[in-house]
Amino acid sequence: MKTVLKTLSLATLLVPSMALAEHSTEELAKAAQNPIANMISLPFQNNTNLNIGPNDSTQNILNVQPVYPFSLNDDWNVITRTIVPITSNPNVLTGEGRVNGIGDTTFTAFFSPKESEITWGVGPVLVMPTASNDSLGSDKWSAGLSAVVLAMPGRWVVGGVVSNVWSFAGSGNGKINFFTLQPFINYNFDGGWYATTAPIITANWEADNDHKWTVPIGGGFGKVFKIGNQPINAQLSLYNNVVTPDDFGAQWQVRAQIQFLFPK
Repeated sequence: MKTVLKTLSLATLLVPSMALAEHSTEELAKAAQNPIANMISLPFQNNTNLNIGPNDSTQNILNVQPVYPFSLNDDWNVITRTIVPITSNPNVLTGEGRVNGIGDTTFTAFFSPKESEITWGVGPVLVMPTASNDSLGSDKWSAGLSAVVLAMPGRWVVGGVVSNVWSFAGSGNGKINFFTLQPFINYNFDGGWYATTAPIITANWEADNDHKWTVPIGGGFGKVFKIGNQPINAQLSLYNNVVTPDDFGAQWQVRAQIQFLFPK
């Protein structure tokens, strides 16, 4: 909790001192659902993974993931996203009892055109071995590419984010070759309410077939609202992993998110 509060305080200091512009909740909801929106935000995304291993253990990962965009020139924006996971791993994943701490940090920079018929971005992704315990990270430096594309017809926000990283340095055992795909479909109702599905599909290309894929299905609901002048996006969803690694894969995931929005 101290780490979360320190991160929130730091992110608040990074936000420019400016009055928040007036935006409708519907506009803010669609912007919050756009991974490369030209808007500073601070999401806290908590993922609780249930029914892991023979003892139905639970893993919890709180991702602190500030988003900071800036203008590169007249034609391009760069949207940076940093993900710092605060992780609680059960014994089935560590072999040494439950371990709590910081995991590996992921930094992505999307280069996105300011004017385009379809919203898209592409850029490098870097995974840094910042884990506070060997069982919470790979002890490897990894890098790769990430891309996002989306459309916002009417009340819909539809798109996806894809990335793959490969290890290139570090003292950890084995190689990293890890794929992530997150398709997302959002439908926005009146008053800032919306329905969402955004499963995180992953593949560990270095694992054998029984441990390679995680494929969830599910969804949930969210709402954008304001406390005073501060816009906030809150969301709750449930996913069932229809494909999951044998022995140590979770069967269910509960995802809860609070995202502080700082529109220009």
